[in-house]
Amino acid sequence: GQMYYNSTTGQFKAIKDGGAPIGTWASGGSLNTARGQIGGAGTRDAALAFAGTTPGVTAVTEQYDGSSWTEVNDLNTARRHGAGLGTQTAAIMASGYSDPASSFMSQVESWNGTSWTEVAEVNTARSQLASKNAGSSTAGLIFGGTPDGTNGTGITESWNGSAWTEVNDLNTSRKEIMGTGITYTAALGFGGKPSDPQAYVANTEIWDGSSWTETADLNTARGQGGGVGSTTSALAYAGISTANVTNTEGWNGSAWTETNDMSTARRGNGSAGGPSDTNALAFGGYSTTYVNTTEEWSADDFDITTLTTS
Repeated sequence: GQMYYNSTTGQFKAIKDGGAPIGTWASGGSLNTARGQIGGAGTRDAALAFAGTTPGVTAVTEQYDGSSWTEVNDLNTARRHGAGLGTQTAAIMASGYSDPASSFMSQVESWNGTSWTEVAEVNTARSQLASKNAGSSTAGLIFGGTPDGTNGTGITESWNGSAWTEVNDLNTSRKEIMGTGITYTAALGFGGKPSDPQAYVANTEIWDGSSWTETADLNTARGQGGGVGSTTSALAYAGISTANVTNTEGWNGSAWTETNDMSTARRGNGSAGGPSDTNALAFGGYSTTYVNTTEEWSADDFDITTLTTS
């Protein structure tokens, strides 16, 4: 493959499969309602955004067609910091909390492309949990979060389309966790914080359908960011560390590598994307105020890796 020399870092780079994705963020169409702590589902060019805080909780739902957002039917129950999974036409919104902030929710709603319907509740009411397409509207996975606003949990629940079942916990309990996955038997959980006032962690864990295994950490410890992709090709972006960040990292199945950053530092943003690290969508969130900005990630199939000699 091609090689080049990075004079800033003093490193040789090679273009090949298996490293950080060669991608960039570009501006997309703005949400109609600026908000953070927002749920998301779908792909970069066919996304669904729902719930969040403006700062009051909202039930607003919007669809993205690759260039603009359109408001559609609202959730039945306004909330923020819940978990979203599925597609633009078949999605799940699980848990979260309503105002006041102590009102942790077990409610779940299913989207059929036109309207939301309440379905079976989760076993443990909580917020600040993760899923991000870890499955579909009929077979999904949610994990982590907080049941009391202070302490993180490792609780993991699987969804079979009609009921939730508790399965094996994360190794590191945490809230504000980020996650992704294509199927409910293969998910990735990363970042978050064990409890207040503890710092954010970089821990990453892989779910194999029955248990979680710790693997290589993020380069930047953080929470409340976005994630898309699979357990072998994923992207982590945005969030909060000691401040809101723009950091973007690519996952190749064994390690995280820093790549091109976002334009707007934010946390609590919604996310959508495809089955790999080649495309992603970040929308809404909190920067210095709640924002409606959308950024689109596009990457080539080839990747950049650092060469070392001995």
